[in-house]
Amino acid sequence: MTQYLDFEKPLAEIEGKAEELRAMARENPEMDVQKEASALDKKANDLLKSLYADLTPWRKCQVARHPERPHCKDYIEALFTEYTPLAGDRNFADDLSVMGGLARLNGIPVMVIGHEKGNDTKSRIERNFGMARPEGYRKAIRLMSLADRFGLPVITLVDTPGAYPGKGAEERGQSEAIARSTEKCLELKVPLISVVIGEGGSGGAVAFASANRVAMLQHSIYSVISPEGCASILWKDADKMREAAEALRLTSEDLHELGICDRIIPEPSGGAHRHRDEAIAAVGEALITMLNELRSLSGDKLRADRRNKYLALGAKGLAA
Repeated sequence: MTQYLDFEKPLAEIEGKAEELRAMARENPEMDVQKEASALDKKANDLLKSLYADLTPWRKCQVARHPERPHCKDYIEALFTEYTPLAGDRNFADDLSVMGGLARLNGIPVMVIGHEKGNDTKSRIERNFGMARPEGYRKAIRLMSLADRFGLPVITLVDTPGAYPGKGAEERGQSEAIARSTEKCLELKVPLISVVIGEGGSGGAVAFASANRVAMLQHSIYSVISPEGCASILWKDADKMREAAEALRLTSEDLHELGICDRIIPEPSGGAHRHRDEAIAAVGEALITMLNELRSLSGDKLRADRRNKYLALGAKGLAA
């Protein structure tokens, strides 16, 4: 059953009416509802295109968080072969909000790492809704170090509201783990490619996405803080999240203009959650293209490329 977002309510009504007509026809085969149902389908399709043609930043946040949107596990299962998961940080525990391991992408051996939110109540609780603890980032560091040692490209799939801010996480060195993970990204001598597939929240995302190439799905978001958190700080009112979303410039288009996002991966009309296979295939094509662009570069050039990319951020604004 499709889950509709707030701004999709008119669409839900039209699609609901079309389904009601078809349900009536199934109960009474003598009824001919095809013409009316087809007209409603066309109306719904036109409305869907209109709604998604010009999404506001806040609506993009809603789409990026849609529970039916493909998650890390879905991408790994669909795009990678011979996936061998690696678990634990060799120190404290295995954080299930971060998954990763050895795999092949289009036949090329790689290390894939990503945030996993889960897809039902039980798995979302187990995965901590994609919010990694220190052991999750230390697991990622371990896997990136392993990839660097064996010359394997690293691919990260980012989808997190942010690092987990709980007391235990802070006691075990959350900020230090995030900083070490970001440092590891920057010092690798293998290609590092990151795709923001949903939410890219704060340092929890940066720790995976300090890459040679950063791509974003069209309706994904990447920001220093959630719109709700920003609104609570600036206006003491979380209900001003729409204004905060505008101010944060968190959309893929904004971040591409700012030079933070290198590639925008188009989503099917209605978002990745409506056409999962199509969206996953588009991410796969983008990953292969970016990987082929980087594979011929030496380790020193890859590290220099990453360093120069981040040193250049904001330079245009400073010059002005």
